[in-house]
Amino acid sequence: MFVSRDVLRDTHREAAINRQRVVFAGFIVLSALAMLAYRYYDLQIRNYDQFLTQSDRNRVRLEAIPPTRGLIVDRAGRLLAVNEPTHALAVVIERVGDEALLFQELQSLIDISSDDLERFAERRHRRRPYDPVPLKLQLSDEEMAIIGVNRHRLPGVTIEAQLTRAYPHGSLLSHVVGYVGRINEREASTIDAENYRGTLHIGKVGLERWYESALHGLVGSQNIEANAHGRILRVLEQELPGDGATLSLHLDLDLQRAAAEALGDQRGAIVALDPRDGGILALYSNPGFDPNLFVNGISQRDYAALRDSADTPLLNRAVQGQYPPGSTIKPMLGLAGLELDLVEPDTAIPDPGWYTLPGDSRRYRDWILRIRGRGHADEVDLKMAIAESCDVYYYDLARRMGIDAIATALAPFGLGEKTRVDITSEQSGILPTSAWKRERMGQPWYPGETLSVGIGQGYMLATPVQLAQAVMVIANRGASFQPSLVRRVGDKPQVPVARPAVEADEAHWAAVIAGMMDVVHTQRGTAAAISKDLAYTIAGKTGTSQVIGIAQDGVYNEDEISERHRNHGWFVAFAPVDEPRIVVVVLAENGGGSSAAYPVARRVLDQWMDRWLDDWVMGQDDV
Repeated sequence: MFVSRDVLRDTHREAAINRQRVVFAGFIVLSALAMLAYRYYDLQIRNYDQFLTQSDRNRVRLEAIPPTRGLIVDRAGRLLAVNEPTHALAVVIERVGDEALLFQELQSLIDISSDDLERFAERRHRRRPYDPVPLKLQLSDEEMAIIGVNRHRLPGVTIEAQLTRAYPHGSLLSHVVGYVGRINEREASTIDAENYRGTLHIGKVGLERWYESALHGLVGSQNIEANAHGRILRVLEQELPGDGATLSLHLDLDLQRAAAEALGDQRGAIVALDPRDGGILALYSNPGFDPNLFVNGISQRDYAALRDSADTPLLNRAVQGQYPPGSTIKPMLGLAGLELDLVEPDTAIPDPGWYTLPGDSRRYRDWILRIRGRGHADEVDLKMAIAESCDVYYYDLARRMGIDAIATALAPFGLGEKTRVDITSEQSGILPTSAWKRERMGQPWYPGETLSVGIGQGYMLATPVQLAQAVMVIANRGASFQPSLVRRVGDKPQVPVARPAVEADEAHWAAVIAGMMDVVHTQRGTAAAISKDLAYTIAGKTGTSQVIGIAQDGVYNEDEISERHRNHGWFVAFAPVDEPRIVVVVLAENGGGSSAAYPVARRVLDQWMDRWLDDWVMGQDDV
């Protein structure tokens, strides 16, 4: 039996269901449109200002422009510290999704050490939002290529071009120029954080630290527009930084190199300065170190090697090394004896080769005794005492002066206090007095200790730069200047700082200087060996300072003493005598005596004086 299809369908009911569905769908669509309209209204009208600001913060950001660090050049303009272009790997934290995953990805591509990660963690706490945080400071060309190819997998990673400090002369100037290093937590808490935005390095030692504010400069800034990936689209406005000032030194690179070559492998120090203004022409301490190792973080292995070395290469012997000055103080002490009317230039005393205090049987020996078996002569006057370095003469003079008068006489020469040379970590040495010993040790001063100080031994200590300042006083017959390395900061000349003059009778200055000339220019002078073929005059003084004590009846035998227990050798000098142009101080640490020092000084003096004499001859020809 056939049944019609219309009998089985309920068309009215189906139509009703369709109408309901259409109405519901329409309601959903209208509701969605209403919500979109409301959201559009909320974003574009009601909260327009708020979201515009947020959008601009994502699109436009303020970046620091670190200043270019100032250069350091010698007196002829030759570069001693420079800035070299390098590239650093940096991360913008806000643009990184999963940090752990990112670092894992980076470590699979290039070498990133645990030290890099530790320093990254330190730096991220000192940054501003959206500031790139350096992760690895120096990328090789290969590493930059690898990062560039994989940039799409490294959200927030950027390669930042920067200038990195470099020292082209390495250890030759390590103790003068010093070095920069990464800013640590302690330094970050003391510096002007705003002015160091974007700067990773700061001066640590030497000129780099002393003149940090001048070398660093002033930070600049720029507003930049970036896309969603952090790529810079354009610079909206910019305030350029104030670059650091160039330091122009008194120091002469050729003379510094000559000093290093003359000293060779000998531990020690050389200071040369111009007595006319106190400008330091050379300042060398051996051994040195490579300052480039410190710029981006020295390895623990390399630092341990420097720190634990018996040769102490990190010690700047020229300003930090404190040694008994030995006989180098005898000209100053002789001048004091003349000024106090304790002696006259022709006053002569007996010299059997030893000296005894009244009522004391102990013999204080002269160094000449073990060589000749007797003294320098039956009687010794001031000139001979300086030329031949007669200890007996100065034992007697020291006893008559007393320790406190000795300290009063030597203090104006700058002994016992810092010279205030413009470099870090200078030491003050020791100029002992009876009060000093009582305060330091709780003991009285003994007469025998005065005799030791009278020949520059005992508790007395001095640095090479202090002795250079003291010899400058003699060269100028009383006038002197504060030693300085920098002659100009940018375009601003550094005015020499005059020290209080040492007042003395002109005849007394002449007597002392005559004795110093005889040190070099007479057959029995203690530095006569350097007088051969001299084209100029030198006034000098040798000195030997003991490292270990020798018993009263003992004999100093260099071959039987370990190298580090041997005597230090000194030589101080200025030239030419009538018109001084250079003061030189040489310390030969554990060199055995002054014979290790004065040949070094001759080479340094020749290097400088040959140029001065050439200039003088040319000047005469012009006349």
